[in-house]
Formats: sequence, structure tokens, C-alpha cells
Amino acid sequence: MIYKRSLKLSRIQRQNKWRQIIAHDYGCGRDTPAMKDDPPEPDNHQLIRQLTFNEQAYPSSSSPLFFRDLDADDFRHPLDKQNTLLLRAIPGLNEIGKALLGSIAEQVMVLENIGTSVLVSENQLSELHQLMIQAAEALKIEAPDLYVRQSPVPNAYTLAINGKKPFVVVHTSLVELLSRKELQAVLAHELGHLKCDHGVWLTVANILTLGAYTIPGIGGIIAERLEEQLFRWLRAAELTCDRAALLVVQDPKVVVSVLMKLAGGCPSLADQLNVDAFLEQARSYDKASASPVGWYIRNAQTRQLSHPLPVLRAREIDEWSRSQDYKSLMKRAITKNSLQQV
Repeated sequence: MIYKRSLKLSRIQRQNKWRQIIAHDYGCGRDTPAMKDDPPEPDNHQLIRQLTFNEQAYPSSSSPLFFRDLDADDFRHPLDKQNTLLLRAIPGLNEIGKALLGSIAEQVMVLENIGTSVLVSENQLSELHQLMIQAAEALKIEAPDLYVRQSPVPNAYTLAINGKKPFVVVHTSLVELLSRKELQAVLAHELGHLKCDHGVWLTVANILTLGAYTIPGIGGIIAERLEEQLFRWLRAAELTCDRAALLVVQDPKVVVSVLMKLAGGCPSLADQLNVDAFLEQARSYDKASASPVGWYIRNAQTRQLSHPLPVLRAREIDEWSRSQDYKSLMKRAITKNSLQQV
């Protein structure tokens, strides 16, 4: 539900906002777990027993491709570049964020995940660990820690705190909803945030927005304008990270399938969902919003969202997969055996 935020935040709202500051979530603009009521503490033994992959998977390549070198700007979406420049134009934004977000917030978030989630490793949920390692190798980035958390809301998010080692959190319901390849696409999407240094900008912009709320009168106006600019940037950043997902799984239907399932999927319906029909739905949305009235409604619908609409993300990644930019990038990709011989 989209609502206009009050300029006066309660203590609980401020706490939730602070926890939200450093999170990137994969979902369709849903709140991160920080914005929900905390669930009961999970039984970790039960959690591990429940973690089974949805085997309705697209066939994966026997020889996944990697890159000798890969820069974030090689796949960054043009809107991401444009809106990042706008954020960089705000004087002192980066320094303000680093000063305000200190070691206390870091310790809170780290301890919360260690205490309520399962840390993935070679000896714990090793299949998930391998999916993360492969995705990180493909994107030429150090693999962050990965946690699995019990939650009925399918989601994944990245926490990057004050230059320390970041970590990714995946909800159990997302693991149950997706195939192996789809889950790797989600992990690659989260790695895209780290590859592009999105954590810095999300952190500082959210802090400035939260701080501006405390300034009477003009503070609220500044906060509202900055928040609108922030959301515009976030929507563009999500498009970039969908591209990172495609570079890892190398099949646009896998990425589109993830978006489709987040929009309206569940494990019992997984084998009935049709990617091509969802892409046709995206094209029909474009046609419906092409009129002046449709254009106005579309802008009103998306302006306050932190994520683009799922159908628009699906259309964007489908179009990029057909582009010369993507084809040129994939020509640079090599097999892991070739990479080890270099």
C-alpha cells in the first residue's frame, strides 16, 4: 500500500526507518523485514529441514560463463548512471552518511542476523553456498556472507554497513518458491547492488531523508523532494541489478520468471506459470499506458515505488537480452576452465 508519510515519526517508526536505511530488497517494492512485525524466533533445525529447492527449473548450462574483467559500468542501466550523478551532486552526502551510520548500527544488524538466521557455508546449506560463490565469481566480486531467515514473505536483501563485509539475507519462502537457477538470479541481483556500490547511496540518501524530517517547515519539503529523487534512483538501480542477474544465469527467461513469481506466484502454481504470457502482459501494459490519461496514471502509480513494476522490469530485461550491448558483453565471457588457465 502506498501512503504519504507523516512528517512526525513515532519512536517505533524511527527505529524501523533506521533498520531500513541499509537494506536493499529484491521484491516488488515491498518493505524489508525491518518494516514488518518481528516473527517468532525460528527453530533452526526445523528451518534447515524445510529448505528444499523448487525443482521446476530451466535447464542450466553445463559450462557456466565467467568474465576475466567486468566493470559495473559495463552493465549499469543508463537511468542508474543519470540518477547517480544527481545524487553525487548533493554536497557532502557521502561524508554525512558515513558519519551518521557508525559501529552501533553495524553491531545491531550483524547480531540480529547471527541470532535469528542460519549462516550459509560449505558445511551449512552447501548448495546455496555454491550458488553464491558461482555468482560472485561470474561478476568478479568477493562473495558476501549469506544468511537464510525464516519468513513467509518471499524476499532477499543486501546489507552494506560502513565499509565492513556486506551480507545477503534470503527468506525461506523465496527458496521454496524458486528453482535453483532462479534463486541464483536473485543472489546475482543482490551482488549487483554491491558491485555498483549502491549501498553507499541508499544509506546516505535515506539518512538525509530521515534527518530532514526533524527540521520544521522547510525540512519536510526537502525530505519529500529528496525521497522522490531517491526512489527514482532506486528504481533505476533495480534495473541495473536485473542485468547483473542475467549476466550470471545467462537466460532472460530465468530472470523474467523470478519477477513473475514475485508478482503472483506460489509453489503450487509454479509449473503453470508462463514467461511468454507474462512478457505479453508487459507489452499490453505499455499499450494501455500510452494514452495521455494512461501516462498520467502510470506516473502516479510508480512515482512513490522503490521498485519498478514487475512487468516493466520483465520487459526491460527482455529487451536488454536482445541488445548489442548484452551480446558484446557475452562475447567477452569464457568458461571457468579457460579462466583458470589465464
